Order: sequence, then C-alpha cells, then structure tokens
Amino acid sequence: MTYAVLSIGSNMGDRLELLRGVVAGFGARIRAVSPVYTTAPWGGVEQDDFLNAVLVAEDPDYDCRAWLEHGQQLEQAAGRERTVRWGARTLDVDIVTCAEPVSGGLRVCRSTDPDLTLPHPRAHQRAFVLVPWLDVQPEATLAVSGVDYPVRELLAKLDRAEVAGVRRTALTLTPAAGAAP
Repeated sequence: MTYAVLSIGSNMGDRLELLRGVVAGFGARIRAVSPVYTTAPWGGVEQDDFLNAVLVAEDPDYDCRAWLEHGQQLEQAAGRERTVRWGARTLDVDIVTCAEPVSGGLRVCRSTDPDLTLPHPRAHQRAFVLVPWLDVQPEATLAVSGVDYPVRELLAKLDRAEVAGVRRTALTLTPAAGAAP
C-alpha cells in the first residue's frame, strides 16, 4: 500500500470549496483529513490568508510520482498559475512525505529531483503543515537531512508566533449534511 501525506492550501477564490475539491478528487484514497486552519501567508509576498489542511492517503497503484501528478492535475483544474514563488494561489497540493511498499513494510521515498523533492524540503519549517499533520497522525515523523524526527519535536523548534498563527477553524472538508454533492 503506497502512502502519502499531502498538505493542501488555498488563498484565492472559494478557498473552502477548492480544498473540498481536493478531498473529492482523491476520493476513496483519503484515509484521514485534518481540521481546516487559517494561516498567514508564508514567504514574504503580500497576499490574503490561507486555508490549510493535511490529508493522509493510500493507494496500492500509486507511486510517489503519481501522487504528484494527481495533485498537479487538481491544481490545474482549480486554475493554479505558477507566476510568483510563494505567491497567492487558488490551490496548492504538496507531497510532504510518501512511502512505498518494500519487503516487510514501507520505505519512505527520498528524492532530490527538482520536480519531486521528498520528503518536502521545507515542511519541517512550516507550522501550517506540522500542526494539522499532528491532528491526523500524532506520532508522525519526518526526515530532515536524512534523520527522522518526531513532528511534535520539529513543531516545538519553530517560532512561537508562527505556531500561534496557525488557527483552527470550525470549517470542515466534508460537505455539510444535506448539502448537494
């Protein structure tokens, strides 16, 4: 069973519906969905706040590149344009980490390919990834420079103001009861 942790975010358009579209787009592959958080933009570009969440997904037919391609298809369908690094976007789907089956278990994928760097090279610096990830996997670990660290420890190393800026909302990524699919 191939496994992926995905960080999703939006700060343009109907942010909540765009995130819900990712959940719908990955469909039955989704195993866990974090609460939705609102966060200030990261990277120094002036823009609106983001809605962020983390998804855990599995699919025996996917490899790490398939997760990337599926996420990029969802971004394109949402009108994502890559014009300004760390700029505003309708949708961002990042692979934080991915594991593929090997004899006796799962192997965390490592890649230095510029199109698919795994684990995500800056996830350990981003409270908007770590906070929701802990909601769905309290014992999660993330490799940083080849060493596995508990996500809880990585979060404790971040600036307190950044962590406090990741604010849980009452929003959910599942449609409200009675809502049209």
